[in-house]
Amino acid sequence: MSRRIVIIGGGVIGSSIAFHLLRRDSTLDIIVIERDPSYTRASSRLAMGGIRQQFSSRVNIQLAQYGVKFYRHFDERFGHLHEGQANFQQRGYLFLVDAVQAEHFKKRLDRQQRLGAYVARLEVDQIHRLLPDVVLDDIEFGVFGPQDGYVNPSAILNGLRCAATEVGTKYLATEVTNITMDSGQSATVSLKSGKQISTGTVVIAAGAYSATLGRMIGIEVPVEPIKQQLFRCVLPQRWPYRFPVVVDPTGVHWRHEDPVGPHAPDNLIVACTKTDEPPGENFSCDFTRWESDFREPMVRRVPALENVRLVDGWAGLYEMTDDHNPVIGEHPDLSGLFLATGFSGHGLMMAPGAGRALSELILTGQSSIDVSVFDVTRFTHGELFWDDAMI
Repeated sequence: MSRRIVIIGGGVIGSSIAFHLLRRDSTLDIIVIERDPSYTRASSRLAMGGIRQQFSSRVNIQLAQYGVKFYRHFDERFGHLHEGQANFQQRGYLFLVDAVQAEHFKKRLDRQQRLGAYVARLEVDQIHRLLPDVVLDDIEFGVFGPQDGYVNPSAILNGLRCAATEVGTKYLATEVTNITMDSGQSATVSLKSGKQISTGTVVIAAGAYSATLGRMIGIEVPVEPIKQQLFRCVLPQRWPYRFPVVVDPTGVHWRHEDPVGPHAPDNLIVACTKTDEPPGENFSCDFTRWESDFREPMVRRVPALENVRLVDGWAGLYEMTDDHNPVIGEHPDLSGLFLATGFSGHGLMMAPGAGRALSELILTGQSSIDVSVFDVTRFTHGELFWDDAMI
């Protein structure tokens, strides 16, 4: 009888885990339970789509670098399985650094390079050649990841699900109502439909919903949802060059949304990471903040964007942990229960690497990328793991 593994959460993390499990062992019986099969509120679908390897810890760099390689060939491997293209644009990921941030970024850049991240310092004249319209009077230098860039988040989400389905994953569109686990490495997952699924392995990969699932078992999964807002604006004319992901010292960042066809509008996606939003599943978009919190900082940096026109806005959720790093691994007190959650806004870029690492842990007890620092016990033991490039 084949080994059954139940994954709760069919977003990019859950689908990546399923795909990597079956790539390693095609005899597995993999069931993914997703309560929102339309992915209307999936964090990854509502994300900006940035992909970068500019982190300050070996494990996060390795997870991100695997993601860069995975997405580089995504359309070639999976494009025939679903509508839309991931369209990984490796136009780079640029942090603009002012005098206040300079010393911090110098140390960060040195550490990133020593740990193997493909990242470089750009002087002001080099930035000007890359982005002729950007005002750099207050900028000391830039930090640029030339292999990085952005993807179409919806296509990644759908593509990973289709890839997992093709190798044998079964998806159930329903909600989990209870999880029971006993000491004999067996678990029962109860569904809203009344069905019960017996399994030896349960994976919680449900993003902001993971804490609720943990309470069903009697454990704390230390994640809470924090709202993040994004806006789409149309440029006044077809721009003469393509923006990479540009991160201003204010935290406002933007990227191009490439037009589809010669007559399609030329858009920018604009975001600003805010960790001070009140926690909770709040998907309302506050359009009153567009002008002061998003547009004004961007236009100060690029005055030529003065006449951009707002066309859309939305809110998604980051599932945040206290140290902004994920929880990946087996629960120390419940054999057969694995966690992959709390990616704190980096789930899309980390999904391929996290899927690979957790699939290896489930099947062999070891992973080629050492994710042991992401053990859930770090929160109860007061041993948080800090990577100053995670926000």
